[in-house]
Amino acid sequence: MKRLFLGDVQGPELVQRAFWTSFGLLFLTPIVVDVAHYEGIRQVLGWVALVAFALTYYAVTFVRRSWDDPISRREILTLVTFSLLAVGLPLAFGLDWLGVMLYPAFTYSMALPLRWAPGAVVAAAAVTVVTGLLVGAPPAVYGGVAGGVLAFGILMFALRHQRTLVLQLQEARNEVARLAAADERLRIARDLHDVLGHSLSLIVLKSELARRLAGRDLDRAVGEIGDIETAARSALANVREVVSGYRRRALSEELDGARAALAAAGVDATVRMAGGPLPEAADGVFGWAVRESVTNVVRHARASRCVIEVAHGGGLATLEIRDDGRAGKEHVLGNGLIGLSERVSAEGGTLESGPLPGGGFRVVVRVPVGSAS
Repeated sequence: MKRLFLGDVQGPELVQRAFWTSFGLLFLTPIVVDVAHYEGIRQVLGWVALVAFALTYYAVTFVRRSWDDPISRREILTLVTFSLLAVGLPLAFGLDWLGVMLYPAFTYSMALPLRWAPGAVVAAAAVTVVTGLLVGAPPAVYGGVAGGVLAFGILMFALRHQRTLVLQLQEARNEVARLAAADERLRIARDLHDVLGHSLSLIVLKSELARRLAGRDLDRAVGEIGDIETAARSALANVREVVSGYRRRALSEELDGARAALAAAGVDATVRMAGGPLPEAADGVFGWAVRESVTNVVRHARASRCVIEVAHGGGLATLEIRDDGRAGKEHVLGNGLIGLSERVSAEGGTLESGPLPGGGFRVVVRVPVGSAS
């Protein structure tokens, strides 16, 4: 019995429904007054009918866990029982009970699926008219009750629809927040990969160089150790900036870092620049591209020479980085180049990468000035 009346409704939802359901019973006050004036067996049957109607009304209200869930057979059975009572009581006791037809209007608009509710409310109004005719009610009476059924049902349907829209909006906001958090995690992971990959590669190269020099040139080895300390501090600062969301790769800074990393790896670096100053977004994207490409050269290419060329003109900014190292014939994008491609695409640009015909590897980034500004 508890399962039938309360269903799966618990906690604050149960208290809220109990309050509004009990408030709705106030509309039975005129009928209660009439039953109090009945005599004999009619009065007993009247009280029994009122109790049965109220209990069924509570059952309809509490049987569903959520108004937005698919309706079950148990819920349909409860609604049918309640509807039969609402129609049968006026036929059994007369015109005074016609007002109970307001209750199906409420339950239909709140309990049925949204696509069924309007039609069910209209049907309840029509059944009210028919019931009023059968009990001999004047047209003004059954017409007024039918109008109340229609108005009350539409009002409750509108409230329910508004509540549904609010819940959908809350869900949409939660989803936006979840996606934003996921995007931020992806940004941090991508930035940390770029930052630490470059810095740690430089630290490893400097450490190897310092170890080789320690036995024959102590002063130079100490200088390399100082560079390692500087690179480590820079990496720490960069990580903090990445996590804080303020890190932007300035091309000039990255070119200086690229020269140092390439020199430590024994790679001859050539940098050529043509055109005016780059727009801020293009400058940032090119900074990321230089860092990622030079890191790959230092780690994997085994190159002896690396050329970096920057050009700006004709509404297009172009960055080309190529080396003479050992590039595999089958080119598969790693995490770094995939992340770089996403950054370039976000600025409306394109990224091309792959082995050169005569050996070596090339990365070309093109960003429209309009998109980058």
